Amino acid sequence: MPTILTYGDSNTHGTPPTPSADLYLRLGPEDRWPCVMQRALGPDCTLIEEGLPGRTTVFNDPVTGPTMNGLLGLPMALRSHGPIDWLTIMLGTNDCQIHHGATAEQITGGLAALIAFALSPEMQTRHAGFRILLIAPPPVVEIGTWAADFHRGAAKSQAMIPLYRDLAASRGLAFLDASQHIAVSPVDGVHFDATAHHRLGQEVAKAIAKAG
Repeated sequence: MPTILTYGDSNTHGTPPTPSADLYLRLGPEDRWPCVMQRALGPDCTLIEEGLPGRTTVFNDPVTGPTMNGLLGLPMALRSHGPIDWLTIMLGTNDCQIHHGATAEQITGGLAALIAFALSPEMQTRHAGFRILLIAPPPVVEIGTWAADFHRGAAKSQAMIPLYRDLAASRGLAFLDASQHIAVSPVDGVHFDATAHHRLGQEVAKAIAKAG
């Protein structure tokens, strides 16, 4: 069975819908979608969780700085772990925050940069080859806790889905549109509740099993 590295933001980390921005919450391993995926794939599946709340594709955060830049984190993750058989990437939600000023096309470009690094000869050789599942996150809703931060983000995140699908096809990657299975919570407009995590984990497991 495969070793899978799940690379993402708070929705991979397991942050539940949060009623206040000053709270730190995390779902337990019984509910986080990567752990649900692991159980669905069987006891021989090895999981490496790499979810960081606030992570973007390639943007530095104006408050927390370059820590959130996914292009800085991915080389560390791939050089720290391995060999892996699958890399899942679900990013782009935080890129929709108004302070980044990014378009859907620019966000997709950031994602393409991550994929270029993951597919580089160095990384593929280091891990003896691994496959990538690109997951388009469900669109944000401009409501609740972070509505102001995601001003004008809903349309942007909707527009990302077909762009991500096309990017995956152009690179020969597996693809999953999470919005076909789950939605963000109206509590904060960004995160998934435990039920959604379970659904997503099952769907990711199916996508990986189907791709072989």
